[in-house]
Amino acid sequence: MKKIEAIIKPFKLEDVKEALREIGIQGLTVVEVKGFGRQKGHTELYRGAEYVIDFLPKIKLEIVVSDDMVSKVIETIRESAKTGKIGDGKIFLFPAEDVIRIRTGERGEDAI
Repeated sequence: MKKIEAIIKPFKLEDVKEALREIGIQGLTVVEVKGFGRQKGHTELYRGAEYVIDFLPKIKLEIVVSDDMVSKVIETIRESAKTGKIGDGKIFLFPAEDVIRIRTGERGEDAI
């Protein structure tokens, strides 16, 4: 099993969620985060004062999948989150040693 974390632009969340649903992903965790990479920040004007926005709003998706679904999930996220502009995001892949469903005690892939 693998844990996939993806940082995407907020307005792409619905597209990504729908694309994942179409390939059979039944659950994911969504967290609103802030950060920056090459996109850096930008300057805004508020009541005549200029200030810098260093951290931009992003969405972090967390999904645990079986090994045979990893490539499909990564490609689905990549295609559905892509705008072709700086700041589209990143996908990270981690090993998931075990998963336990709290309600039933199921473990491993049965708990996904």
